[in-house]
Amino acid sequence: MFQPSRQQILRLYKHLIRYGNHLKLTDKNYFLGRVRHEFRDNRSLTDPAEVEFSFKRGETLLKKGRIL
Repeated sequence: MFQPSRQQILRLYKHLIRYGNHLKLTDKNYFLGRVRHEFRDNRSLTDPAEVEFSFKRGETLLKKGRIL
């Protein structure tokens, strides 16, 4: 099981914010608000499986440009 470090999570957040600033066909404010909301809600996760799932979900968004 993969447990991302705090530094990796913060790096993912930063990359998602940068990605959101470069969106053309999507409402940037909605996307950025959604990212902030998800990170705020997931801040209290303690189950390693849930943390891993959320982290990989964010990475997939960056790699594929869409949410699965």
